[in-house]
Amino acid sequence: MEDGKVMNKLNILYEDNHLIVVEKEPNILSQSDITKDKDLFTIVKEYIKEKYNKPGNVYLGLLHRLDRPVGGIMVFAKTSKAAKRMTEQIKNHKFEKTYLAVVNGVMDKNEDIFIDYLKKTPNGNTIVTTKDDGKYSELKYKVLQKNKKDNMTLIEIDLKTGRHHQIRVQFSNRGYPLCGDQRYGNQDMTPIALFAYKIKFNHPITKENMEFKLEPKQNVYWTKFTT
Repeated sequence: MEDGKVMNKLNILYEDNHLIVVEKEPNILSQSDITKDKDLFTIVKEYIKEKYNKPGNVYLGLLHRLDRPVGGIMVFAKTSKAAKRMTEQIKNHKFEKTYLAVVNGVMDKNEDIFIDYLKKTPNGNTIVTTKDDGKYSELKYKVLQKNKKDNMTLIEIDLKTGRHHQIRVQFSNRGYPLCGDQRYGNQDMTPIALFAYKIKFNHPITKENMEFKLEPKQNVYWTKFTT
């Protein structure tokens, strides 16, 4: 069973009886939607069912999501107890998510905090609105490298809240749309330069500090910066 088709689709960073940490490839759905395209949630469930030869429905807790075009690290809970405790960490901002992104433009400030109120509209977009109309949204960023020749900036983002399209909207609203963002940026049809590369949390059962990192696969934007 170890060489099954489902298992070959997954890059598993960590797995135990309570959690599974995997890589989501860009353009794979986090969970199913009206398109009925293959999604990571279903792929992970099929992997567990196949590996452990589980009959019937397999439990899997969806703890967080990544936008379809965005790649990076995702964590799923394999038990309801783990899911409940992990959800509490997320609610209490003890589940840390850090992203790498390349934005259009050379940013003036080397670090800053963005605070906005965001609202998801019926057409699936997210807009910046008022305190009375939107949800509090906060992120912190720092500049890693500037590429003045190509007018781009490589940044690290510490996401404090997890609103729909939050990173993409907050940077676009300030005149620094993410490179490759076909919804809020330029229509250049290249992959979006946003990657969930690090997560930190406490194990829901053992309380151990857990940290996982994953470098983004090189695309047209990541290669504009030296490592």
